[in-house]
Amino acid sequence: MIKSMTGFGKGEAVVDNKKFRVELRSLNSKQLDLNIKIPSRYRAAEAEVRSVVTQLLQRGKVDCFVSFETSQAETSAHINSNMFAAYATELRKVCGESGLSPDDAAIMSAVLRMPDVVANEECEVSDAELQAIVEATREAAMQLDAFRAQEGAILIADLLKRIDLIEQYRHEVEPYEQARVEVIKSRIRENIQKLAIDVDNNRLEQEMIFYIEKLDITEEKVRLDNHCRYFREVAADEEAPGRKLGFIAQELGREINTMGSKSNEANMQRLVVQMKDELEKIKEQVLNIL
Repeated sequence: MIKSMTGFGKGEAVVDNKKFRVELRSLNSKQLDLNIKIPSRYRAAEAEVRSVVTQLLQRGKVDCFVSFETSQAETSAHINSNMFAAYATELRKVCGESGLSPDDAAIMSAVLRMPDVVANEECEVSDAELQAIVEATREAAMQLDAFRAQEGAILIADLLKRIDLIEQYRHEVEPYEQARVEVIKSRIRENIQKLAIDVDNNRLEQEMIFYIEKLDITEEKVRLDNHCRYFREVAADEEAPGRKLGFIAQELGREINTMGSKSNEANMQRLVVQMKDELEKIKEQVLNIL
């Protein structure tokens, strides 16, 4: 099945009072380029998240965003009540001894800035939470993979249509190919007559045959047909043909360019330009195929 490398997928999982959400966005890339953004407390799940994405998505520039929300208020800050009371008592005592009027709001603000009054504690992360992140990642990756398959079907249909057009233009070249031979021969004879010189007609015929053979594009047409047929076979039979289709497109380009350099006829050159136009569109689209 042909798959695109672009897509989007989202997965969710709920554990206790927490809901985890994983979003995956993918663009085309030669290799798997995975960027994971995950809350620091859940870093322990990153390796397995990476493994799941690598296994299911294979290639592409993938951005993975892990987030969570909770239905209960929670904080990692902890106030040491004993320390708070001790600092507050000392501050009131100092204010009384110095004749200052104690202000509870000012004392509270000062106490909270004192050492060891407020401490951040690491929240304990359960295995269930880590597994929920992995499962949400798997769901997001499978959703993205399904999106890729849908996009891939559209892409390959467009590519095969352009291959058909290249073959059509190739067959339209043939009538002009034979006609140009007579035009070339007539042009050579006219130029010789203008020069008003004697020539050996047998030798002239031999030289014209040699010259016209250099412009023959039979081999290029045969190879172009073979490449088009091989393109279809690879697209139909292989699981991830993106790279191979790109190589075949390069070979198509070589044959089309050679036909253009040998054409020496306006209508043939016009058809070659149309083939090149379709081929450039194929090359652009192939970059998005897995």
